[in-house]
Amino acid sequence: MSSSNDIFSSAKQRAQTGQFPYAGAVTPQEAWSLLQGNNTVKLVDVRTKAERDWIGQVTLPAEQHLAVQWNLYPEGTPNPQFLEQLAAVADKDAVLLFLCRSGVRSRHAAKLATENGYTQCYDILEGFEGNKDSAGHRKTIEGWCKAGLPWAGA
Repeated sequence: MSSSNDIFSSAKQRAQTGQFPYAGAVTPQEAWSLLQGNNTVKLVDVRTKAERDWIGQVTLPAEQHLAVQWNLYPEGTPNPQFLEQLAAVADKDAVLLFLCRSGVRSRHAAKLATENGYTQCYDILEGFEGNKDSAGHRKTIEGWCKAGLPWAGA
């Protein structure tokens, strides 16, 4: 297992290489290592409540697992209170690891949070379920679930 310093170094290198407008990007395994090593690291799940309820969610202590929807369900529209809700649960200097289904919404959330003064925003690459395989199924080729990391639900 890599040290936190090694993980942050790799994450920042990915940000430079990919020209990401936030601190960096971590793999699901790296995110889990960071969460295991430090209670001040927070996972911000930006999926809808319906996704968390019906598909599953990361198994973490409540103080580390923050749920702030990027989009609203069932409308599918952007959450106009995203920043307000994030501010209610996260300090601007906290290490925030953003997670969504496959890594798209989490990138947008990390970017918006960074633009609004959050200093340590990281995208979790691959997301919770990852992209679809050739049969149209998720959780089979990449993501938090495929990596065998702790989660509960459907």
